[in-house]
Amino acid sequence: MRNLIPPPATDEAFAHEQELPWQRLDKRMLLVHPVTEVVRVAPALVVSLIIGSQHDDYRWTLLGLLIVVSHAILRWFTTSYRFGPVHIELRTGVFRKQRLSVPRSRIRSVEAKASFLHRVLGLAVVHIGTGSHAHHEHPFELNALDAKLVPKVRAALLTKDAVPQESTRAPADRRGTEIAHFSLAWVRYAPFSLTGVVAVGTIAGVIFQNGLGQRIADSAFLTGVFGAARSFGLVAMLACLLVALLVFASALACVRYVLSYGRLTVIDDGTVLHVSHGLLTTRQTSLDSSRLRGTTLAQPLLLRLAGGARLDAIMTGVRVHEHGSSLLLPSAPRAEAIRVSGTVTGTRTQDDVRLVHHGPAATRRRYVRALSPVAMAAAGLAIASRYVQMPSYAWWALAAATLTAIAVAWDRARGLGHAVLPGWLITQTGSLDRKRHTLQSSGIIGWTVRQTYFQRRAGLATVIAATPAGKGRYEVVDIPAERAWQLVDAVTPGAGDIWLVPRH
Repeated sequence: MRNLIPPPATDEAFAHEQELPWQRLDKRMLLVHPVTEVVRVAPALVVSLIIGSQHDDYRWTLLGLLIVVSHAILRWFTTSYRFGPVHIELRTGVFRKQRLSVPRSRIRSVEAKASFLHRVLGLAVVHIGTGSHAHHEHPFELNALDAKLVPKVRAALLTKDAVPQESTRAPADRRGTEIAHFSLAWVRYAPFSLTGVVAVGTIAGVIFQNGLGQRIADSAFLTGVFGAARSFGLVAMLACLLVALLVFASALACVRYVLSYGRLTVIDDGTVLHVSHGLLTTRQTSLDSSRLRGTTLAQPLLLRLAGGARLDAIMTGVRVHEHGSSLLLPSAPRAEAIRVSGTVTGTRTQDDVRLVHHGPAATRRRYVRALSPVAMAAAGLAIASRYVQMPSYAWWALAAATLTAIAVAWDRARGLGHAVLPGWLITQTGSLDRKRHTLQSSGIIGWTVRQTYFQRRAGLATVIAATPAGKGRYEVVDIPAERAWQLVDAVTPGAGDIWLVPRH
């Protein structure tokens, strides 16, 4: 491993980069990939085994198992990499060869993951984020490296100057400043996400796909439960089932939360943000602080009602769908998320940033957009009632939908707003999935002021800030049109001058 980290890039180093030797992954991956591949195709192997047992012929099952294991072993012989002073390169493919070359200047993040099997063998999976859409289909991933080499690889890839290392020992630990750490009390926010419900749906799908649904429904336990529930009536039975489902889903959500985010720490060493979490499968992400462009405070309705929020970093080159790579805090107390956001961005650490409301026209638009579908449904029911007798529950449902639409519109209007701080733009919108973005003004590369037909009639506009970070565009929705370019000029002085001058 003497050539794992080459000297800093020079003209001579660039010329001789192709002469650097290729490195292979750790030999212990020969134990990892066969196991993971067998587990992945286990359902197909089980079906083949069942079919073979009916004819006392297991040859096809053994052949399939041999092919899977052989392919997993061949991956070690066909995978190699090298870190040059200008590029990092990866060669993969058993039947279809691929060679991925990434300029070091494109590296945005370095993430290390380790499943339980990886941890037992002392290995880790290193994923190098580049911010390129092409690399999402063909990621630069090293599975698996010696876990002791990960700190050295991370330090080399996230710094401009890579110092050659003759030893395989990790560099001295730069502990930095701890910004946040996991608290067991945060688990109370887990049931207010949809992870538990998704887990229940996944389990139910697996059960019914394997034909076990009818067996479970006919079991003596459930038969007795349904028999006892019928004596209390249909409504009581459905209520009990709903409560049981919520309890089970909440328990699964809590277990998943602890396993995924247990031992979470967020450390800032001055140049890199280090985020690590996980019990069985660990995840360590290193984010270049110089590429930090802000934070996103996500507050879904249920989580917001419980007083919680989630915090993600807005990073250049880390896209919005890469949630794990930009995570700063999972579901946690809102005050803690705001404190961490203020610490990371250098803005105010308390929730004392007063958002500028967008005025009565924006509020009216919230109500019009929320109540329009309800009004159309009411008109349809009114027309239908002239020809057929509409059941009473249809009108009750319409009344409930009207009240819900009014509540959502009120909450959206109350949460809509923005603020301009020195060097920062804060924008907030939404109700069911409210998000508050704190965006660095120096990271904004362009502005767009957009007006739809209905916005023009209402005297409103949407200001869009374009940035190469995060989701790429952040909107200030339904601001009074006469204030749109004033906002642009306040965030980036001079950007809106031409539009502020009266045109004849």
